[in-house]
Amino acid sequence: MSKNNKAKPLSKKAINNRNNKLIRQLKQKKDGELDRIINKADERAFKVIDCLDCANCCKTTGPLFTSKDISRISKHLRMKPGHFVDEYLRIDEDNDYVLKQVPCAFLGSDNYCSIYDVRPKACSDYPLTGMRSQKKMLPLLMKNATICPAVEHIVDELIKNVLTHPKEKKY
Repeated sequence: MSKNNKAKPLSKKAINNRNNKLIRQLKQKKDGELDRIINKADERAFKVIDCLDCANCCKTTGPLFTSKDISRISKHLRMKPGHFVDEYLRIDEDNDYVLKQVPCAFLGSDNYCSIYDVRPKACSDYPLTGMRSQKKMLPLLMKNATICPAVEHIVDELIKNVLTHPKEKKY
């Protein structure tokens, strides 16, 4: 393709339309089949994407902290749970414990997590693409694609294999 024939970036509206069309196509799949498709795409994405190169999730979003998370992390840090909450967390509008600020206080300049072995369950599950019940998480998949390069890779693969060539079985 010559310089003059470069494809223009899609507008926000075009991206939303494409993503909505993709979600509609994916919702037509059986639950187990959709889980398998997204889980396989997840495996392929994380073979080429290294989270330590990015850590955008830790820099821009914060996880929910369960009481188990708070207990486990505060024990690891040799803090009382109440002190841990006071130091690092706040209660959000949904009455959940979340970080007081982002980027995460436990993220180092090298993109390593200082509490990785005891991190919140929400962090260990992120970006949720390796889990079951993907059908109900499709809108979140699209949102996470704007945060995580691995999820963007997964969505790009889905666009290519499901949306662009829906009749071909590539999984």
